[in-house]
Amino acid sequence: MALSDLKIRKAKSREKPYKLADGGGLYLLVKPNGSKFWKQKYRYQGTERMLSHGRYPDVSLAQARIKRDEARTVLAKGGDPSVQKRLDQIEAETQARNTFLLVAEEYLQMSYERELADATMRKKIWQVHTLAAPLHHRQIKDITSAEILHLLKKVERSGRRETAKKLRGTISAIFRLAIVTLRADNDPTQALKGALLPVKTTHRAAITDEKLFGQFLRDLDDYTGAGVIKNAILFQILTMVRPGEVRGAKQQEFDLEARKWTIPAERTKMRRDHIVPLSDQALELVQTHWIDVEGVELIFPSISSNRKWLSENAFNSAIRRMGYSKTEVTAHGFRATASTILNERGFDADVIEAALAHQDKNTIRRTYNRTTYWDKRTILMQDWADLVDEFRASSF
Repeated sequence: MALSDLKIRKAKSREKPYKLADGGGLYLLVKPNGSKFWKQKYRYQGTERMLSHGRYPDVSLAQARIKRDEARTVLAKGGDPSVQKRLDQIEAETQARNTFLLVAEEYLQMSYERELADATMRKKIWQVHTLAAPLHHRQIKDITSAEILHLLKKVERSGRRETAKKLRGTISAIFRLAIVTLRADNDPTQALKGALLPVKTTHRAAITDEKLFGQFLRDLDDYTGAGVIKNAILFQILTMVRPGEVRGAKQQEFDLEARKWTIPAERTKMRRDHIVPLSDQALELVQTHWIDVEGVELIFPSISSNRKWLSENAFNSAIRRMGYSKTEVTAHGFRATASTILNERGFDADVIEAALAHQDKNTIRRTYNRTTYWDKRTILMQDWADLVDEFRASSF
């Protein structure tokens, strides 16, 4: 006789487990503690086997019967329901690992293991966890070009065209990982080429007039804020490097006797070591801030702790306190200042480019520049440091 919900609810526990049959091999197992479980007996290739369908009332009578009928259908086709159930579980677990977020997390881990710069990793994490949040729980193979475009256009409409472009690149990289790990068949971002508005090019604000630059240097001398920030800015000017490279400068990167600073590849934009010849003035700043204390590595550490970097905004904040707006001067702009003035004064353009660590697209020229310009760069850096002193002292 078939079961009913009323009969199941009224079934009381006994000293030993007992069964309440429903038909077609399905029965309810009632245990001494009162728990009730759905079971199904069936025969496969002459052997009696057992299939579990879950606990009552989590699995209702109607649901248990559906599961029974599905198992009987597998049997009718010559399959083993227990094997099929395991295959279905594996498929479900596999699908659970195929969400966009989980593939993206694998991509971020790989990026971390490639030792990308901290700033680059922060941006990628922000792109994945914040901007791409609407894609997180979608099966990656089901995501379409249309929904990615909708996401990118939302970022673009907020005025962040470059961010939208970089987000597209990050999403594309995640899909490429999914493809090679057999979790996606294609990269839907490829259909979006040309769908985003072009990035508006904005140059870093920089002083390129020698007279105005001299005034800036005098204002820097008069800056009353933290001396470590003032000297770090001056060191950046003298070495023509990026602000982050100065903030992360460590003692082990310097060879004071050889007068050179080797910035490791993981901290450079071009992902290759950049060796900077130190002028007299730059060397003096390093020696001034060199602290022979175990555990202290940074040349220009944070004001709050000599084991922490200066903040990302430390340089620009100091420049604003000096009275210069972001449309007049930015810390990144000092490289443009040096490049413009040195080029206008007739210094060798190739040597200037090598000093700025700009990568020549011509592989042979790039190798040549790195291996033969050291002496010329050493002279250039000293000439530039002397010019900085000259600009500071001159009233024109």
